[in-house]
Amino acid sequence: MSAMRISQLAERSGVPATTLRFYEGAGLLPAGRTAAGYRVYGEEAVERLRFIGAAKHLGLALDDIGELLHVWESGACAEVKAGLRPRVAARLDDAERRAAELTAFTATLHRALDHLDALPDRAARCGPECGFPAERWRAVPVACSLAEDGMARRAAAWREALVGAGRARIDDGVRLTVPVERTATVAELAAAEQRCCPFFDFRLHLDGPLLRLEVRAPADGTALLADLFGPVT
Repeated sequence: MSAMRISQLAERSGVPATTLRFYEGAGLLPAGRTAAGYRVYGEEAVERLRFIGAAKHLGLALDDIGELLHVWESGACAEVKAGLRPRVAARLDDAERRAAELTAFTATLHRALDHLDALPDRAARCGPECGFPAERWRAVPVACSLAEDGMARRAAAWREALVGAGRARIDDGVRLTVPVERTATVAELAAAEQRCCPFFDFRLHLDGPLLRLEVRAPADGTALLADLFGPVT
């Protein structure tokens, strides 16, 4: 088939005609015109749409896809790879950050459910204890539910995740600064830590290329905090 109308290309590619028109308007899919003004496409349009679909599946923006298409049209495979790799790496960093935020939010929901399950059923109106105190960690017992070997493994995991971390004392704890690439690992460890040691308070702040982790504990938990995260003085 040497030339296709838009309906034919839509059927072959599985891309709706409305999307094909949108791609044309965005400069991603050029179309020829018949004397009567109908859009026509060559065989290369099918491959072009495969490339666009694969790039969209990776979450790339249309501007990035447009730039890559120019390389794909005229450049070598190595040039396409060189243009694609940093974009995919950036999307991976973004996905890991969102996963870390979701992990931290999941831990918050677990704590909320635990709090609700611990409340007695009462006929009276709710009192202050029915809410979710911002600093609940101050009120829970300083105790860890992990066995000794589990505590050793967790401590080793923290040491690996925080190797080379910058350190600064804060009220009730310590602020640790590590490369942002460790966000997912740190968030997973923090969520696991709060399940067994709810007296720890973890706060993660993404600051460009850096992740700042603040860890707090009540006075009775200072020694345990120092065991895991180093001295806070």
